[in-house]
Amino acid sequence: MNQSRSQALFERAQKTIPGGVNSPVRAFRSVGGAPPFIVRGEGCRIWDADGNEYIDYVGSWGPLLLGHRRPEVIEALREVLDIGTSFGAPTEAEVELAELIRESMPSMEMTRLVSSGTEATMSALRVARGFTGRDLAVKFEGCYHGHVDSLLVKAGSGVATLGIPDTAGVPAAFADTTIALPYNSIDAVEQTFRARGDRIAAVIVEPVAGNMGCVPPRPGFLECLRHETEKRGALLIFDEVMTGFRLALGGAQQLYGIRPDLTTIGKVIGGGLPIAAYGGRRDIMSQVAPSGPIYQAGTLSGNPLAVRAGIAVLRRLRSHPEIYDQLERRTAQLTAAPPAETTVNRVGSMFTFFFTKTAVTDYASAKTSDTKAFAQFHRAMLEQGIYLAPSQFEAGFVSTAHTEQDIARTVEAAHRAFAAR
Repeated sequence: MNQSRSQALFERAQKTIPGGVNSPVRAFRSVGGAPPFIVRGEGCRIWDADGNEYIDYVGSWGPLLLGHRRPEVIEALREVLDIGTSFGAPTEAEVELAELIRESMPSMEMTRLVSSGTEATMSALRVARGFTGRDLAVKFEGCYHGHVDSLLVKAGSGVATLGIPDTAGVPAAFADTTIALPYNSIDAVEQTFRARGDRIAAVIVEPVAGNMGCVPPRPGFLECLRHETEKRGALLIFDEVMTGFRLALGGAQQLYGIRPDLTTIGKVIGGGLPIAAYGGRRDIMSQVAPSGPIYQAGTLSGNPLAVRAGIAVLRRLRSHPEIYDQLERRTAQLTAAPPAETTVNRVGSMFTFFFTKTAVTDYASAKTSDTKAFAQFHRAMLEQGIYLAPSQFEAGFVSTAHTEQDIARTVEAAHRAFAAR
């Protein structure tokens, strides 16, 4: 595979951009080699600067549930270009998107649009603290909630991939407001609430973890979080930036039948454009400025481009519920026969092949994976035109653009990659 142009661009980028990339995991540092510099996407395929074609299972890290350049999204963006891309003022489309979100996720009675998942989780945590008058937050090891200072404690995702200290640059006082517990540990949750429940403002959790690889909740885990927070007057925040509208129209909270107090969403609701949101119970969200004393603002929040793209995506999902059955079948086909030396986790259209024989149920078990074996596998798949996340600790994503033939080709490539190890 010729990668000379990508290699030259990477060398050039490192002179003006830290590490040559604008988000750390893109650097391919854990798998070796220069990252492909992408020039075009269509359906489930992308092409790099050297002309190499790939079947894409990253999908911009989750947003592209409908694939690249979905016609409804492209048409919506064209319409926006005729009227203006940003006003810093209210628009009718913002109201329509908030209504679509509420209809799909009834727990989000009120919604505030923002520009990134990090901004959404940061804001939701501030609202929880302001509403309860408490300072402590519970999160779970390996769950990544954006680069919020207090939530980088034992984070997964790029932090895990690079092996750097979670809290470098974060004052100890910020980190001290966060209690990090093992994911899926009901005992740890119950013990923590017995000891400190009257000081805990919120529990924030990925209901299906995707940032230590795909890790589903054990039976009873999410129910425990709901019970303990209600019992102790804390709020339950579902970080559905990754799972929202991907696992079901109503997200993981619909799939598992749990109603959180606050929810953060992003990725899919922008169809590839930068947008996110946080929302929840009316009595809680009414405390957000200008209605209440909890301040949060954003110049580009609710910008017309991202909002119109989001409306196009949600309309498509709402009018074609069979999409989720299709995604279930395709992803089941992809993950049906993992090699003996791996463990595969899957929920809906999210999946991860862990290079360990150990069942992966939390961050500690995810870290038993052989990252060198993963790197070899990743490189072998890339050379066969299969584009996977360049980290053992990230989920993969199937889109509606992936056909049975695409999946079959990927499975054949995986068999060859495993055989070559």
